[in-house]
Amino acid sequence: MNPRIFLLFLGLILMVPGLIYLMPAPDLKSSVDQSVSIHIHCAAANQAVIEKIVQDYQQEYKRKVELSYGLSQSLLSQIEVSQTGDLYLPADDSYLTIARGKDLVDEVINVATMNAVIAVQRGNPKSIQTLDDLLRADVRFVQANPDSAAIGKISREALTKSGSWESIHDATTAYRGTITEVANDIALGAADAGFVYDAVLHSYPNLEYVEIPELKNATSQVAAGVIRHTKNPQATLHFARYLSASDRGLKRFSEHGFQVEGGDVWSDVPELKLFAGSMLRPAIEDSIVDFERREGVKVDRVYNGCGILVAQMQAGQHPDAYFACDTEFMSQVSERFPDPVQVSKNELVILVKKGNPHEITSLQDLGRTGIRVGIGHEKQCAMGWITQNTLRDGRVQKEVMANVTVQSPTGDMLVNQLKAGSLDAAVAYLSNAAGSADYLDAIPITGIECSTATQPWAIANDSRYPKTAARLFERLTSVKSQEIFAAEGFQWSLDSPR
Repeated sequence: MNPRIFLLFLGLILMVPGLIYLMPAPDLKSSVDQSVSIHIHCAAANQAVIEKIVQDYQQEYKRKVELSYGLSQSLLSQIEVSQTGDLYLPADDSYLTIARGKDLVDEVINVATMNAVIAVQRGNPKSIQTLDDLLRADVRFVQANPDSAAIGKISREALTKSGSWESIHDATTAYRGTITEVANDIALGAADAGFVYDAVLHSYPNLEYVEIPELKNATSQVAAGVIRHTKNPQATLHFARYLSASDRGLKRFSEHGFQVEGGDVWSDVPELKLFAGSMLRPAIEDSIVDFERREGVKVDRVYNGCGILVAQMQAGQHPDAYFACDTEFMSQVSERFPDPVQVSKNELVILVKKGNPHEITSLQDLGRTGIRVGIGHEKQCAMGWITQNTLRDGRVQKEVMANVTVQSPTGDMLVNQLKAGSLDAAVAYLSNAAGSADYLDAIPITGIECSTATQPWAIANDSRYPKTAARLFERLTSVKSQEIFAAEGFQWSLDSPR
C-alpha cells in the first residue's frame, strides 16, 4: 500500500477511536412458524378484501389464519369478554380507540379509508340524487343499526351534525344488523336505497352509489389492532405488516375500492436503520431490543456524536429514522426529516470527582489555573456545540478553552477520563452522570438558557418502512420508556404518553 494512503487511513482511525457504535440486531428466528395460527376478528364491511389478503398470505407463508365476522361493536364485546383472538379489524378506528381505552389492544396499524354513500340498484331506477329523495313515499330505505355497525354510527353522527338525522330515522323502513344485509336487501330488490361504504360495493356489480354532501365527511379509517391477550404477537404483527404493506395488502384494498396511502414495502423481516446520538443509548437501547423481539424485525442502530451522524448522512447514508441530541443537528438534515417531534431534554452540567476536590461551583471556576477540563467536540456532537454557546453566553469561553485538554465526540469518553483521573472537570450532559453517583458529582449550570439540549425524533421521507418506524417511536415514547428516560437523567417533552 502507498505509505501516504496508509498514513491517511491510520490517521482517520485515530481521529475517531471508538466513535462509531454500530449495534447489530440479534439474530432472530424466522418469524414464519407454520405451526402458529392467527385469529382475526373482522368487521363485515372488510370481509371481501380480507379474505383475498388472507388467501394471498396463506399461499405465500402456509400459515393458518382463522376469521370471524360480525358487527364492529359486537366483535369488541366478544374480545372484552373472551379475551381471545390476535387481531381486531373493525370498520372504523373509533372502535380501536374504545378498545385501547379498555386496554384490549396494543399496536394499531392504519390500513385504508372508505366513505359513506347511498347504495342504489345499477341504473338508479328511483332517480335518487339527494338526501331528501330518501324521504319520498315510493323509496324503501334501510340502514345498519347505528348502535352496533360502524356505517350506521358514522352516518348518524354526520346527519346529526347537519340536522337531518331525525327525518332520515323516521323514513327508515328497517334497520339491519350488518352493512352486507343492507347491500343484500338492495341487490335483491327488497329495498331501494341504503347507507353503505363505497368500498363494500366492489362485491356487488349490480349496485352503484350516490355521493351526497351531507355524508362528505363521513369517512372511516380502517385499522388493525393487535389484541393485548394474543399469545403470538410476533406472528400477528407479521400478518399486520403484510396487511398494510404497499405491495401486498394495500394493493388488494385499492382493488376493492378503498383509498390507500403510503405503507411499508413488504419484507418478511424488515431491517430498520436508526441513527441516534450517543447520549440517548442508555435511554432507548432496552426498548429497542424489546421492540425487535415483539415485532420480529431488526433495528440496526448507529450511536455516535450527532455531528458525525450528520456528516455520514450528507455523505450518502440513509437511515430510516434519526433521534438527534439537539434540534440544531436535526435542522441540518431537515430536507430528509420533515416532521421532527421533540421528545426529551437534557441539561449540561459540570461533572467532577466525588467530593469535588477542586471546589468547582461554576463555569468561571473552570478557567482557574491548573484545572484540566474536558468538553464535547463542537463539530462532532451536539454537546460540544451547546457547550461553546454556553461558554460564550457565560462570557468565559476564552478562559475555559485555555484549560481544555480533551474535546470528545461523546460524554461517555469524558466520564471515563474523569474516573481515570486524567481530567479534573468535564462539561457534559446530566444523563452522562447516570449510574456514576458513587464516583462523580454534578454541578448545575445556572442562569444560561442555552445549556439545555432538546432531543427530536423524525422518520426519513424516503424510508421503506415508515409504519414500522412509527411503531418503534410508539415504543420509545411509552410510559415504560419514559421511566427509563427519567432514570437516565432526561426530562420529558412530549405532552402525553403514547
